[in-house]
Amino acid sequence: MNTSFPFADWFRSSSPYINAHRGRTFVLLIEGEALQEGRRDSLVHDIALLHILGVRVVLVFGIRPQVEAALTDAGLPVKRGRTPRVVDSAAMALIEHEAMRLRLALEAQFSLGLPNTPMYGADITAVSGNLVMAKPFGIRGGVDYMHEGEVRRVRSEAIDSMLDQRHLVILPPIGYSSTGEVFDISAVDVALHTATALKADKLILMGEQAGFSDPRLGLQRQLSPADAGRFLGESASLGEELRRHMEVACHAARQGVSRTHLLSWRDRDALLGELFTRDGVGTMITRDRYEQLRDAELHDIGGLLALLQPLEEKGILVARSRERLEHDIHDYLVIERDGMIIGCAALHLMPERTFAELACVVVHDSYRGGERGDVLLGAIERRAQERGVTTLFALTTHTAHWFFEHGFETGSLERLPPSRQQNYSPTRNSKVLIKTL
Repeated sequence: MNTSFPFADWFRSSSPYINAHRGRTFVLLIEGEALQEGRRDSLVHDIALLHILGVRVVLVFGIRPQVEAALTDAGLPVKRGRTPRVVDSAAMALIEHEAMRLRLALEAQFSLGLPNTPMYGADITAVSGNLVMAKPFGIRGGVDYMHEGEVRRVRSEAIDSMLDQRHLVILPPIGYSSTGEVFDISAVDVALHTATALKADKLILMGEQAGFSDPRLGLQRQLSPADAGRFLGESASLGEELRRHMEVACHAARQGVSRTHLLSWRDRDALLGELFTRDGVGTMITRDRYEQLRDAELHDIGGLLALLQPLEEKGILVARSRERLEHDIHDYLVIERDGMIIGCAALHLMPERTFAELACVVVHDSYRGGERGDVLLGAIERRAQERGVTTLFALTTHTAHWFFEHGFETGSLERLPPSRQQNYSPTRNSKVLIKTL
């Protein structure tokens, strides 16, 4: 007598995906709502299965609802939503507690090995640590955000080493600074920076909704970043979380992550259904590529103005007129991607020929994190050396740390060439940074 097992056919059909995923790096974000008591067990079991099947897993988790509940219990103000929030010392203590509490709970579940459980014999080592470096969000619009931070960099080599040793890496939404401070940072930003730093094969974002559904066409199984960007512009009714996930998916694709999957944690089978079936159950956004670094030309003026204007409006850059850009166009390098200017930098030679100013180093918000700033700086330094420049300087009000990381040192106004000292604006109070080539 033949006995039919429905799962057998599914298991056979999943074998190509099991083979394809083995040895690949997946960065998985799970929002905090999915990790509340009673909800996370099946997700943990499925993540453990990915690990057992040879996937290199980095798990990033959110804690927004847990923190909001803790703030409410403590009688502290709660700011709803996912925009940056002012985080004082009392709030930061609760954020640290909730992040560590949930991290320990996850590590405990990955350690489970009792008979008659899906984790029996798994023997998973879950590790974490100071793997995400952060910087303060700072003072913006006159508001001091205190312990609110932004991702500065991810220690990708350390994470790679842990993954090579068959560890499962867990990253809470906490960042550490070089001055020994701890910052609250966005979990989705941690996932994005981790995926791009590791050049991950997949970024998986698990929120409340099962990807993007068009009112006319239904669930969209696959989108390019261009299509996703168009839907973002046209769909005013998207929830805040899904909109943010789609934006991050577009960023990731443009920064080299092959595929980003948008899934719902409400579907307990979503993770395996997306990764081990032909059609999947969510929305996948795949990257597009077409990019070059080149000298700027007059026809790039419109693209440069569009790139620079948002930063000029924020006061980060000094406003440049079309006439000035036209006059200085041969000082600029640009990064063009599929007809769009997404990055630029300028080398302004001084009358004192051994001095030159590095100016206007800008990368479009959607394309940051892919080392394009480093590429621009390297090209500018090579151009400067070819022209006999021995001292490169920059003036900045917002990005001093990036320059420090690339060999610049703090200088005084007196160290600038006389021609540049005369044009220095005391009202901007820019820091003077200098690098010897």
